Amino acid sequence: MKKALLIIAESNFQDIEFGHTRQELEKAGIEVTVAAKTKGIKIGVLRTSAIAQIAMKDVRADNYDAVIFIGGGGAEQYLNDKDAFKIIQDSVKKGKLTAAICIAPLILANAGILEGKKATVWDAGDGKTAAKLEMKGAKFINEDVVTDNNIITASGPGAARDFGRTIAKVLLK
Repeated sequence: MKKALLIIAESNFQDIEFGHTRQELEKAGIEVTVAAKTKGIKIGVLRTSAIAQIAMKDVRADNYDAVIFIGGGGAEQYLNDKDAFKIIQDSVKKGKLTAAICIAPLILANAGILEGKKATVWDAGDGKTAAKLEMKGAKFINEDVVTDNNIITASGPGAARDFGRTIAKVLLK
């Protein structure tokens, strides 16, 4: 059975992105584990609760086939987080699928793994987050879900189901 790690913020993660991505993965028979900075109950932007079963400092990329960062305003806590960067870099180094949705592709960019890669990110229409992605060497593609080899990025809540299905398809092929 394939295993995916969903990483959410301590608070204000994007509930729809989390819920729809998780549902699509589980529907495809993928075992999902939830992580955050610390273990325990986390509350999303829309007040949905989720339980982080593992703290990020205890995550080993070897234990998962995919590492996925969920967005929402709270995800900004990981933009310069050493535990997040270690998980991302280990995941890529070991050839694991690495994914992020909404604002979270900026975490991947800051971890240094998007240079020369196609990616998307949530953009409020002002181009600022897309510009930040490009400053880190990524090629911004204005689409809902973008796949570049083992890296999958998505734009936001409206893309969450497609994001989850795309991850499942890549994991199960």
